[in-house]
Amino acid sequence: MTNTPAPVLEVSQLRVGFGGADVVHGVDLTIMPGECVAIVGESGSGKSVTARALLGLAGADSHTSAQRLRIDGVELRAATEGDWRGVRGRRAGLILQDALGSLDPLRTVGREIEDPLRILLRLPAAERRERVLRLLAEVGMPDPALAIGRRSGELSGGLRQRALIAAAIALDPPLLIADEPTTALDVTVQARILGLLDEIRERGTGMLLISHDLAVVARTADRILVMRQGRIIESGAARDVLESPREEYTRSLIAAVPADIPRGARLSASPAAASSHRPSPAPRPVAAPVAGVAPLLELSHLTKTFSVPGGRFAAVDDVSLSLRRGETLGLVGESGSGKTTVARLALALTRPDRGTVRLDGEEWSTLDERRRRPSRRRIGAIYQDPLGSFDPRWTVGRLIADAVDGPRRSAPGAVAALLEQVGLAASVADRRPLTLSGGQRQRVALARALAASPEIVICDEPVSALDVTIQAQILDLLDDLQRQRGLALLFISHDLGVVRHMADRVAVMQAGRLVETGDAEQVFTRPQHAYTARLVADSPRLPR
Repeated sequence: MTNTPAPVLEVSQLRVGFGGADVVHGVDLTIMPGECVAIVGESGSGKSVTARALLGLAGADSHTSAQRLRIDGVELRAATEGDWRGVRGRRAGLILQDALGSLDPLRTVGREIEDPLRILLRLPAAERRERVLRLLAEVGMPDPALAIGRRSGELSGGLRQRALIAAAIALDPPLLIADEPTTALDVTVQARILGLLDEIRERGTGMLLISHDLAVVARTADRILVMRQGRIIESGAARDVLESPREEYTRSLIAAVPADIPRGARLSASPAAASSHRPSPAPRPVAAPVAGVAPLLELSHLTKTFSVPGGRFAAVDDVSLSLRRGETLGLVGESGSGKTTVARLALALTRPDRGTVRLDGEEWSTLDERRRRPSRRRIGAIYQDPLGSFDPRWTVGRLIADAVDGPRRSAPGAVAALLEQVGLAASVADRRPLTLSGGQRQRVALARALAASPEIVICDEPVSALDVTIQAQILDLLDDLQRQRGLALLFISHDLGVVRHMADRVAVMQAGRLVETGDAEQVFTRPQHAYTARLVADSPRLPR
């Protein structure tokens, strides 16, 4: 007789509520050793609340009930906080979406990973250090010996996410709950992390994956549960759900994925388009840059170095780019390749060591701030970490009103109109950033960037925190605004599917240098540089 392995997670009729209202309604879920089950759905569908509730982390004001809740054979329906502390980390690891909020800003990365090894396993110091270094190397952290002494605030978003993953797998738990584990990662590191998660599963670890990236889900999951308004509305083998979805809602999620959708085609699908897994049938023309017209923004031979232990680090090394009205230039490359530094140089938030930035033919980078300030409204920006760019004491309405251009600032309805443009209710104006979801904060960042009617918008991961349907709406909105206003977009993203859909031209950065530029479709279909070819090969894609 063959012994059937016991599930690492058994959940029956899980309900989670806040106040008098349930937000998760009777979820059933089983995960076997080595199996990956993914939950997909829009923001607010209940995915993350479900994941947190499984570890007793739904919140002090929540109420949770279930007919069965077992992790690694341990019944947890009546678990005390002491019981949960014995489960978290040892029996179930957790990777949260917000790496910055999840890591202790006062502790080094080494301490963050090492403490469970010291407290729960009582490993000696030398063995703890060796394991921490090995874990950081496994998740692709550059120079683990240096990273071990750094704090989360000193790391990029991608590096923070890698540190968080290393902490989650430190005790080799039988269950790993991963809530958007690759959201902040570039495609090559994403491929490495997904490969690492595959290796962990091959050792028998079960995984619950929460993700808005359906391409990652297609590459990783054995089964998919589609969640809407707190209920599982469709489930099945991953390929069956993605290739032959039964529910219209599932079809609309798949239709909104931008990979392989032509430039200018709408992603916010009509019901008829959604039923065929495709957006609107024909691409709409996007305002094309006029040949021979001088660039609106020109970066010439930019170099920027920073002090590091032992010398200087060249974040940007002799980079030249141009951006014309009505054009979208995609900027791609791994974390640390210099993309965000280029954005800061373009915004004149960082002064180059060498080279120049010109705005509409006029010097921009070398002006003193007093002379530059009247033109600042001409360039808007959407940052990778919207929460870090907001004053947490201000309401959303004040944040946006502060950026509204001149006389329009006091115009009735100006803030509400901007919120409506990015898909938010006017009532959001009275809330503070900390009370918003990641997707809502990203939309507020877009509304603020548009408030001054800019000619250029520099987008640093503008849709990285959004689920696919809201992402589709924002990308369509950017296309609409570009046509209406002749906006020029510098679009920085680790998601090559998004860049391919949005960009007219693409620039590829590696280690601070430009290695390839050209027409977007040509770069993605016939890359000339080996590094670009690797990025394209590592990018996950939906079965079509």
